[in-house]
Amino acid sequence: MSTVLHTPPQTPAPADHDLAALAARHGLTVSGARPSLPEYLRRLWARRHFITAFATAKLTAQYSQAKLGQVWQVMTPLLNAAVYYFIFGVLLGTKHGVPDYIPFLVTGVFIWTFTQSSIMAGTRAISGNLGLVRALHFPRAALPISFCLQQLQQLLFSMGALVVILLCFGVPVSASWLLALPALFLQFTFNAGVSMVMARMGARTPDIAQLMPFVLRTWMYVSGVMWSIDKLAQKDSLPHVVTLALAANPAAVYIDLMRFSLIDSFHASQLPAHVWALAAGWALVAGVGGFIYFWKAEETYGRG
Repeated sequence: MSTVLHTPPQTPAPADHDLAALAARHGLTVSGARPSLPEYLRRLWARRHFITAFATAKLTAQYSQAKLGQVWQVMTPLLNAAVYYFIFGVLLGTKHGVPDYIPFLVTGVFIWTFTQSSIMAGTRAISGNLGLVRALHFPRAALPISFCLQQLQQLLFSMGALVVILLCFGVPVSASWLLALPALFLQFTFNAGVSMVMARMGARTPDIAQLMPFVLRTWMYVSGVMWSIDKLAQKDSLPHVVTLALAANPAAVYIDLMRFSLIDSFHASQLPAHVWALAAGWALVAGVGGFIYFWKAEETYGRG
């Protein structure tokens, strides 16, 4: 006697569009999906208190294990300036022909450190905070922006020492010091944009963080931190296009704007042509372009 086994009919799998329609009918959305750009901006603005609180907390904790604590926020760039003065100013003679060389150098070191630290922190913003990224739902751009804000707070804290140095070397207080505010705003926008670019790249390839110190060190040497680009441009040893590229270098632009704002012996003739338009252009390209570049990969951060 044989037994016939009847296989139940197979139910066809629902098509993708059927699942999408079912999800839409019940108000379901993909978890972690990238929102539209206006919605992303709205969510980021709603987290502004988190951004400022996170930046302040990171700044407070940065030197919590050191006995001198927050004093290192001032001591670190000052010690760097002392080393650069001995090597470049004394041994290599770059101070010759540069009025108020110590204020010139210290201003350059402080402003460059702001850019350097912002980009380095931004590179590790996602890859170094995966626990936070995976545990909480928030616009990931909040992280690189908060790290840039932390570095801005550190710079403002250090500016007190810079003012003392300027006064000690006979630089008078003048109305041009107010120009430092828009210059710092443009530099912060530029730094935040580049940091978001590096945050996305660092999230995908963490080894970039090991390469960045060498890239940033090279960038520093061509940004006129320890020497005058204007003095170099007056020589015939370099092609004109090279001196133009050095003058248009965004790091050099923001450094020279701060020197022009704070040091009375640094004249407008030492600035590149249309310097404010150049500074605003770099800030716009880096800020907007970096933000959009970061936003496009929003749903990939913390995955894998």
